[in-house]
Amino acid sequence: MAKALTEEQAEARLAWLAGEIARHNRLYHDQDAPEISDADYDALVRENNALEAAWPALVRTDSPAKLVGAPATASHLAKVAHARAMLSLDNAFSDEEVAEFVTRVRRFLNLAAEEPVVLTAEPKIDGLSCSLRYEEGRLVRALTRGDGAVGEDVTANVRTIGDVPDTLNGKAPAVFEVRGEVYMAKADFAALNEALAGERVFANPRNAAAGSLRQKDAEITRTRPLRFLAHGWGEVSEEPGGTQYDVMKAIEAWGLPVSDRLVRCETAEAALAHYSSIEAVRADLPFDIDGVVYKVDRLDWQKRLGQVSRSPRWAIAHKFPAERAQTTLQAIDIQVGRTGKLTPVARLEPVTVGGVVVSNATLHNADEIARLGVRPGDRVVVQRAGDVIPQIVENLTRDEERPAFVYPTHCPVCGSEAVREEGEVDIRCTGGLICAVQRFERLRHFVSRGALDIEGLGEKTIDEFLALGWIKEPADIFRLAQHRDELLTREGWKEVSVDKLLAAIETKRAPDAARLLFGLGIRHVGIVTARDLLRRYATLPAIRALAEEIIALRKASEAAIGETETRFRNRLDKAIAEHIGVEQVGAAVGHALADFFHEPHNVAAWDDLLAQVVPPPFVVETRASPVSGKTVVFTGKLETMSRDEAKAQAEALGAKVAGSVSKATDLVIAGTDAGSKLKKASELGIEVTDEAGWAAIVAAAG
Repeated sequence: MAKALTEEQAEARLAWLAGEIARHNRLYHDQDAPEISDADYDALVRENNALEAAWPALVRTDSPAKLVGAPATASHLAKVAHARAMLSLDNAFSDEEVAEFVTRVRRFLNLAAEEPVVLTAEPKIDGLSCSLRYEEGRLVRALTRGDGAVGEDVTANVRTIGDVPDTLNGKAPAVFEVRGEVYMAKADFAALNEALAGERVFANPRNAAAGSLRQKDAEITRTRPLRFLAHGWGEVSEEPGGTQYDVMKAIEAWGLPVSDRLVRCETAEAALAHYSSIEAVRADLPFDIDGVVYKVDRLDWQKRLGQVSRSPRWAIAHKFPAERAQTTLQAIDIQVGRTGKLTPVARLEPVTVGGVVVSNATLHNADEIARLGVRPGDRVVVQRAGDVIPQIVENLTRDEERPAFVYPTHCPVCGSEAVREEGEVDIRCTGGLICAVQRFERLRHFVSRGALDIEGLGEKTIDEFLALGWIKEPADIFRLAQHRDELLTREGWKEVSVDKLLAAIETKRAPDAARLLFGLGIRHVGIVTARDLLRRYATLPAIRALAEEIIALRKASEAAIGETETRFRNRLDKAIAEHIGVEQVGAAVGHALADFFHEPHNVAAWDDLLAQVVPPPFVVETRASPVSGKTVVFTGKLETMSRDEAKAQAEALGAKVAGSVSKATDLVIAGTDAGSKLKKASELGIEVTDEAGWAAIVAAAG
């Protein structure tokens, strides 16, 4: 399947997956506000890994396979580097995959057939990972996992958890980091939400635990019923045993809770039997679990096995299958996300699934509704796998006479058109700048480092100004000086900070045109595409004129041939790409520009913004170099820079960057695992250099 894609398609899909997985990592680990289930997240990761295996030359520096958790960028807590990385675990979803794990261990260690691979097995609790550092038996620091390398300092908050002793019992090593999960029992979670009624309640015990542990005020954490369960360790000055099981028992003897279902299994079959026994009582356990973790018991073998970038080779998490129940679909509501995505949500007759009462479920998108044929009134099967958001997996009454659900063609929030681009499953609101639910994300993007880079206008400040009604669209940022006196009366704002912010805004009155275009958040118009367009069209009014020409092209095409004819749609896309006339800028960008300027609200916001700022015509500054006027192609995995950085370097040296190798190519820069492009360059006799050679060219040009 992965190899059925072209290299360009695979590269584009990997880029999308990297962004989407990173977004869901931030939502889950950093913001405690996940949007998708664990199973859906795992599916994204598995697709990414399959594509990387099929196309090794396309593995990105920001590959999800290399990442653990998410950087704690939005947290008020201090950031501290882990002495030893806190890794994630690979997942298994079947007995066969567990058997494959044991086989890999045998192969790596080169074990004789009769040599047993002894495993420990214990429940995988669904909580917030935490590392407790003890020195001379006393707790000195507690950190969340963060991105695996750097976590948040939650020492004061952890000291309020009754399960965590300040001083270990008996004689412990000089340094010992205990690692485990901070969690909340199901009954305690229910009681907490009942107590919070009328305030913000938590979606599930894991979110409740994470939100409670990361409080700014440790006294609030003290009031929350948090628990801790140890499952491993980090940096240690000495290991109090030669096996995983023995060290865990030592940790338990020091006074830290360890699972009473931790067992040592002499064979894989015994481990799977323990998995089955835990699954059978899963619903009756006092806390949420989503699987069983197996670890190679011998520590000397663990050290030999080592790790890959994000996970150890000596451990694996065997996930539970989803739990299911039947209920009635009462309604389908459409929610609009911060990026404009329209997501259908099923409102259900409440039903208990795996010990949790479920009244809402995700339907993902319009295609999923069509596949299931669901309508209000249908009897459906709901699935939950320790998931944040349950999902409907089967319609039991699709043959009954009932009106079909009609998916909206306009945004239910702002009334703008909702469109689905060719080859995509998501339907999105085109309101962008004026859609209320998208405002925060759009404004955050507009002032971000890659766009206008307005210092002092961070997420917290944007939230504050939105709540006050001072900003709704980008142009409002440049009118904030009108609120100077009011801002000075607000908590946390002093004359120096207010004037510094307003001065930073004033410096952006003549912004770089490409950064401004990128900052508007038009779909498919990233910073590289924005530069490519402006290199050809020079000014923002010319970009608008281009969009209006594409709108006219689409109207003429639709009037002549109708929208549904695929071959004519392909012809239209080709005509749009040719009309744009910029290499590597295709019809998708043209359609996105047309969709944006088709909305009167967006045109009004655009005009308002350009009344506040005056971007000079875009000029690419180049300097003389050995590649001036030549066509270069980058291929393979670049270790020291991203593709966008490499392209920017080449353009600054006066070179033209192409996406494919042809007779017109002058130079190919090949990273590691370069594939078909390098082969073609060799066949055509084109000059090839490596990344170091390219760095020398850049350095020589000064």
